[in-house]
Amino acid sequence: MSEPSPVEPTSLEPSRGDTPMGDAPPRTPEPLRVAVLMEREAAPNRWEDWRFRVADVELDVGQFGRKSRCLRDDGRVALFAHPGLAVALFADEGEGYHLNLTSGAPVWFVMWRVQEGDPSQARPECVTLSYNEAGRLLDAQERVDNTPLGAEVRGWLQAYTDAHYRPEPKQRRRPASFVAPGQRARRMPEPGESR
Repeated sequence: MSEPSPVEPTSLEPSRGDTPMGDAPPRTPEPLRVAVLMEREAAPNRWEDWRFRVADVELDVGQFGRKSRCLRDDGRVALFAHPGLAVALFADEGEGYHLNLTSGAPVWFVMWRVQEGDPSQARPECVTLSYNEAGRLLDAQERVDNTPLGAEVRGWLQAYTDAHYRPEPKQRRRPASFVAPGQRARRMPEPGESR
């Protein structure tokens, strides 16, 4: 896979027009630039040659350079930095952001793959903050790990979600036993089906 295209770092400060009360509609913030730190363990057991896990996701302001690199390797455990991944927010993912924020422990979701030509290497392919998008990736049989979301990014995501998403109001449904008999939908059995 090719290196992810670098994204210019952005500020987490809200811009004018990001409030739901402003005259202009809220605008989508610029994507965040992040670096994913991945840990590789050599021969963790007799059935695996390598085990990978996402160790952390950090805002990338250039401290990791532009290319993936090994930060440390003691022969058993190595830590790799993968900078330059973009995290963009989309208005239609508002429910996913809301679910992540209200889960009690908001997280970054990182989808990663083992390199086909070199099974000793793995690299992150995308980073998201949407619970729904992470679920779709898992449904597609991708590897998705999560790591805790810092307070600064949590506040940024909360401001965006507040401006772009309104949860559906919950409506109480009357139990069917209290509905008048003439108002109940009666299901007729299919031909050949017994009652």
